[in-house]
Amino acid sequence: MMNETAKRITIDPEVCGGRPCIRGLRIRVKDVLDMLAGGATREEILADYPYLENDDITAALEFASRATDHPVFAAAE
Repeated sequence: MMNETAKRITIDPEVCGGRPCIRGLRIRVKDVLDMLAGGATREEILADYPYLENDDITAALEFASRATDHPVFAAAE
C-alpha cells in the first residue's frame, strides 16, 4: 500500500505552503487527521468532502504513521 499512499499524498510548495495534501487538492493530511481526532467518521468526512475517497483517508493515516515512526530518545532533563 505504500506505493498507493505515495500517489495520494502530494507535497507541492505552491499548494498549502508545501504541507502534505491529498492528491494535490487543498485539503491537508492534517485536516483529515484533525477531523478523525475530533470524532468524525469516514462516512461523515466523505459526505462533507465528496471529492475525497475512502483510500485518501487511509493514505493520510498511513502517512502520519510513517511520519511518527522514529526512535525514542531520552527526554532532556
